[in-house]
Amino acid sequence: MRGFLLSAALYALVPGIVPGTEPEGTVEKLDSAVVSTSRAGETTPVTYTMVSKEELRRTNPLNSLPMTLAMQPSVVSVNEGGTGLGYSKMTVRGIKGSQINVTLNGITLNDAESQEVFWVNIPALSGILSSVQLQRGLGTSANGPGAFGASINMSTSSVGSNPYGRVDLGYGSFNTFTATAAAGTGLMKSGLYFDMAYSRGMTDGYIRNAYADVESAFAVLGWMNQKNSLRLTWLYGDQHTGITWNGIDLDQYAADRRYNPAGEYYDQYGNVHYYDNETDNYTQHHLQLNYTRQFTESLLWSTTFNWTKGDGYYENYKAGGDSGDSIVREAMDNHYFVLNSDLRYRADNLNLTAGVNLSRYDGDHIGKLLWNNLLGDSYDYASHHWYFNNGLKQEANAFVRAEYSPLDWLTAYGDIQYRGIWLDMTGPEDDQIPLDHSTQWQFVNPRAGVSFHWNPRHKAYVSAALGHREPGRSDIKENIKNAYVAAQAGITGEGVSLRPEKMLDMEFGYSYMTEDLSLSATLYMMEYWDMLLETGRLTNVGYAIKENVDRSWRRGVELAAGWQALDWLRADANLSLSMNQINDYVEYVQNVDDDWNMTGRTTEMKYGRTTMLMSPSLTGMVRLAFSPWRGIASNSLKTTTLAIDGKYVGKQYLDNTMTDSRSVPSYFVSNLSLSHDFRLSGRSEHADERDSHLSLSLHVSNLFNNMYYADGWCWKNVMESDGTVVDGIGIYPQAPVNFMFKVGYSF
Repeated sequence: MRGFLLSAALYALVPGIVPGTEPEGTVEKLDSAVVSTSRAGETTPVTYTMVSKEELRRTNPLNSLPMTLAMQPSVVSVNEGGTGLGYSKMTVRGIKGSQINVTLNGITLNDAESQEVFWVNIPALSGILSSVQLQRGLGTSANGPGAFGASINMSTSSVGSNPYGRVDLGYGSFNTFTATAAAGTGLMKSGLYFDMAYSRGMTDGYIRNAYADVESAFAVLGWMNQKNSLRLTWLYGDQHTGITWNGIDLDQYAADRRYNPAGEYYDQYGNVHYYDNETDNYTQHHLQLNYTRQFTESLLWSTTFNWTKGDGYYENYKAGGDSGDSIVREAMDNHYFVLNSDLRYRADNLNLTAGVNLSRYDGDHIGKLLWNNLLGDSYDYASHHWYFNNGLKQEANAFVRAEYSPLDWLTAYGDIQYRGIWLDMTGPEDDQIPLDHSTQWQFVNPRAGVSFHWNPRHKAYVSAALGHREPGRSDIKENIKNAYVAAQAGITGEGVSLRPEKMLDMEFGYSYMTEDLSLSATLYMMEYWDMLLETGRLTNVGYAIKENVDRSWRRGVELAAGWQALDWLRADANLSLSMNQINDYVEYVQNVDDDWNMTGRTTEMKYGRTTMLMSPSLTGMVRLAFSPWRGIASNSLKTTTLAIDGKYVGKQYLDNTMTDSRSVPSYFVSNLSLSHDFRLSGRSEHADERDSHLSLSLHVSNLFNNMYYADGWCWKNVMESDGTVVDGIGIYPQAPVNFMFKVGYSF
């Protein structure tokens, strides 16, 4: 295996006679070629929306990227702490984060083991990104291992012609403070350029212990000429947050919606206390080196090497049980290496791309016992690990893609991707159950489609794609544990190996666009086999427990419209209607004894056709933006903008049984923003990059003070002694009306 990966890596570093996609005839385009492979073009039959730099920066500076994208079609975003800072996540068409592939400059950011992107580890991205492309569906093959329903492709590639600088400061509710500073040289005569940015965000949070202290840094050193581009990129993220993954039940919600039980314990007299270091900490460094070479106007080669170093821990107080009260620290230390190389060719009516992606993830999971009331203070805690296990995951990924236009109004698209994955796990978990396990998967993922663009206003497309996805580490881990517990009890047939997921995605889309009006409609059908679905239960560290479902599907329609009604008035809206169904759903509930210990046996419960958890059948957005003086003012008054938006999310179930008592009610939440720019220098009517500006903005989130919760989890067990079903839920209350004021200076 190692020899194969080494040979493939050497091959990838040397450009062969293999065709590729987009022509890059200018210096500016050559610099951004690194991200073009993972993105859909104007004629690619893929469902996507683009989010510009301007749109990213006019949102609430508190927000993480999932909260920034909350208004996009079929997107539902939520924050555990109730605000936009700290742990945030998103779904697209009901599809969870582990099935959404996220790339930065063409490199996958998804954690190799969990397949998630923990957005809190890369805060304040909106300040450094030049654009974001959100693909819904399987998308393009180069999007990598996590693309099983949606992709987020982010780009920092943007070299300007002039030096610049920017400082933003923000302060708001819950003692929230944000600061960002950025500067760059622009492209110098020598071909060199340098960009850097730093951001810091702090908040007390809405619920108890939802504090966050996050910072990020970004730096790019590059050189380019008409034929070559060399760029070194460093991205740093550091987060310190309070633990908020527990949620609260409905009784607690009614009594005190800001309550958080994390770190709660009782002394010998029955008095409640809270551990003062109930915290989650993680630091991540991303280092990318890219070289791009344009051999001819038609042929371009690009290679990127990425190294990600991550380490951190969470610390919490575990109360009760036979083992007594304990303070534990569970840590991670990992390295992630990626080599991405592709060659692109473009003729008058033909685009070809071929590429390889090689990766190696090596992650240690370390458990330390800091204190236990039964062992006492004299125990040598420093010399003993509670547990230690390692995960090693390697992947080889290759694809070929073609776009052919036999007629001016017709483009045919096809690609095929091969993925080989090798996973090795060794060592015990926190409960001392051994996780020694080795497995491998091989997948072939084809895609094809046709787009019609008979004039600049009209575009239609149809596409079909087949995708496969392997189980994540947490899925396999919990399965191993179930098998171990069953074996200890002398039970066979439990803990059968999880099967990979398979999905057929069919997309039909139409769009109409003029200077003032844009309309689009998408019909999609996503058919699943062996889909891994959350049961609604969580592990003790907040991971969803999953199971294979034989047949399921998502089908829906997405509508979007934008209208520049007047020079000073713009309206945008989208609506998503969907059915997210499981055929003949069977739930296997863990049995427990009277002391709440797992027995290794399960109880089978049949429900027939049900709706998938956390998959609303209706979502929608409306936004109105007013610039009242744009058409009549000749000064900075024309920049004044007032915008109000609202997002509706329909009812969501916390598990797959369609049980009302385990659900999240529908909700509607609105936001308001007011902004104004003062041009401090520059005399031209249209400001250029050399002008200096002072900007002021006010953001009001949850404008109408809606008391709601947007996410949750549930658990269910069967008492083996009498068959009684016991269950419970945890929900995450969102903050009431809150404010953020920002002032920025740019030059």
